[in-house]
Amino acid sequence: MLTEKTVDRESRQKLYVQIYAIIKEKVESREWPANTQIPTEDELCRTYDVSKATVRTAITELGKKGYLKKKQGKGTFVTYARPNSGVEFKTRLTEDMFGWGVSVRKEILVKGVKKPTEDIKAYLRTDGDIYYVLCKRLINGETAYLEESFIPVSLFDRIEVEDIYQTSFYDLARQKSAKEVIKIIQTIEITELRGDAAAILKAEEGTPVLLVHRLLVGQDGTPITYTQLTGSGRKYKIKTELEGIA
Repeated sequence: MLTEKTVDRESRQKLYVQIYAIIKEKVESREWPANTQIPTEDELCRTYDVSKATVRTAITELGKKGYLKKKQGKGTFVTYARPNSGVEFKTRLTEDMFGWGVSVRKEILVKGVKKPTEDIKAYLRTDGDIYYVLCKRLINGETAYLEESFIPVSLFDRIEVEDIYQTSFYDLARQKSAKEVIKIIQTIEITELRGDAAAILKAEEGTPVLLVHRLLVGQDGTPITYTQLTGSGRKYKIKTELEGIA
């Protein structure tokens, strides 16, 4: 059986998470169409050189998400049409805040792996390394807000090679993390502008600004990513739409 991806044993990501991602991609790309039988556990073990326990864990998790279904005495089949998470999140912040038709540009200022601060540890419930991205968003050529994102490295293997210019972290979490996003916790407050943020936004320290905290949470309650957005003090309108899935 030909495969495009293999297991990386030097990765910090667990083997079952890698197998989960490989199978999920084959299902979503329709390489393994709906109602077809996937390779047996033994075949998957031989293909990816992993244990049966690793394969079973990945298949079990994919079954919980609606991608696969085991049929007694027959094998495991693709059931994917659209995974039912109960709620579909529409969270395109730029359009929600400034309206459609605006010119949007992302400028990345800092990115890389770092140790989390105490407040980020509290948000993400981890002491492990964090991939940190600081960028500013320009709307029609003017700096509108700062965006700081904190992503646990353990959940996103090789995140440094992802196209974070074009892909939102919400989409990245849905596509690349082994944990499905089922909840978004968003908190909005007014605070005072301080430190480097004031310099980047070209505003005086102490200026009232909008601060948006956004936490993506997985099915098991594990935080997946945390993003903090600091507005420049202009007028905003924030819209969050939740749509039920049949």
